[in-house]
Amino acid sequence: MKQHSLFAGASLLAFAIAISVPPPPVQAAEARAPIYWQDPDGKPDFSPEPKKTSDGRAYVPVYEEPAAPPSPSPAPTPAQDRGRILYYRNPMGLDDTSPVPKKDGMGMDYVPVYENEAADAAQGVVTVAPGRLQMLGVRTVAVESRTAPVRGVHASGTLVFDERTLSVAVSRSEGWVERLDVASTGETVRQGQALAEIYAPDIAATEREYALAGGLGGAVLSRLRALGAPEEEIARLRRTGRPGRTFTLRAPQAGVVTDKPVTLGSRVVPDQPLYRLADTARMWMIAEVAERDLALVGPGSPATARLAAFPGQTFTGTAELIAPALSAQTRTAGVRIVLPNPTGALRAGLYAEVEIGPVPGAARPPALVVPDSAVLDDGVRQVVLVERGEGRFEPRQVRTGQRDAGEVQVLEGLRAGERVVVGANFLIDSESNLRAALKGFSDGAAGAKEQPKP
Repeated sequence: MKQHSLFAGASLLAFAIAISVPPPPVQAAEARAPIYWQDPDGKPDFSPEPKKTSDGRAYVPVYEEPAAPPSPSPAPTPAQDRGRILYYRNPMGLDDTSPVPKKDGMGMDYVPVYENEAADAAQGVVTVAPGRLQMLGVRTVAVESRTAPVRGVHASGTLVFDERTLSVAVSRSEGWVERLDVASTGETVRQGQALAEIYAPDIAATEREYALAGGLGGAVLSRLRALGAPEEEIARLRRTGRPGRTFTLRAPQAGVVTDKPVTLGSRVVPDQPLYRLADTARMWMIAEVAERDLALVGPGSPATARLAAFPGQTFTGTAELIAPALSAQTRTAGVRIVLPNPTGALRAGLYAEVEIGPVPGAARPPALVVPDSAVLDDGVRQVVLVERGEGRFEPRQVRTGQRDAGEVQVLEGLRAGERVVVGANFLIDSESNLRAALKGFSDGAAGAKEQPKP
């Protein structure tokens, strides 16, 4: 009986303590406005307004999260404040949005789009989750402004004869070849060397007329010169008074025989080329320089040629002339380079790789430069990705200039000190739907696509 009294007293004490503790305050729901309503069973079914299930149960209101209690942690910076949620977009980047949370056919949650992100989208800015930047290997560098030396130009070229040293040996009178002193092409001849012996009936008849006149026919000598009789033949005639039957055709210059259409016994007519000669002491190299590099070379530019025929050797010369017209097929212009050829090793037709340096004393003004891997070039325009911080990248169209040693000159679109992406550009493209952003950027979109408000 005493034990029963003890249990009863304990129960009374517990009841008294319970009624003495006030219940926890209930936060007034009316102080917060619902942002959407969710299926009462927790299914991924949402509504922007009150709704009931098919069996008459009301959807559960979902409120904005209550303000967090004071904590020692610092308040978010303005850069971290993304603003309120405007809508939810398809997680795979499809053109599908929702005013309330939603899942796609694969069960993936739609991604919230905040006010600040929409403003970025209006400028074509794309975002990569910070956690993926390191995995993608994204690397950026600062845009630099510096004075760079004018670079050289690489081109291919072909050796040809110096056109100023070409000549032909001809007969100005009709006749026949009675002897060939130089009988093949490729032979080297001296100036004045005998090439062939030619019988010209008109010259022979005029010499006989002079002999009959007893050396007094001054007009006859003039006629001999008009017929093309060599001065040495006229001097012999005046000295001896004996007419000759043939005259000797001599080389007008030193060089090599590049063509010999005449043969022994063949008939020749006035001004028919019998021998073609070229002086090889100097050769021309015609280097085909691309249109974009023409401004980098000019008369006086030093050039260094390397020929497959002479491995390990270099031949130096000087650019003398740039062709006045470009090839319509290759969009190149021929640059004429004069190469000394004292040993005669260089031959017409040889192929060479040539590097043409800048004109002595040429300089380029300071300019912005970035690595050429930073420029996305689709053949119509050039775009770089400018870092905006916190995984945001702005595609910006630029105008580029000269390229050299892995760098490209930027004429418009960037400022010194800005940072551009030089690594994993294609991965950013894939991960952040950059192509869609660039399309909007190129179309001049002034703002993001209007979305329904929650």
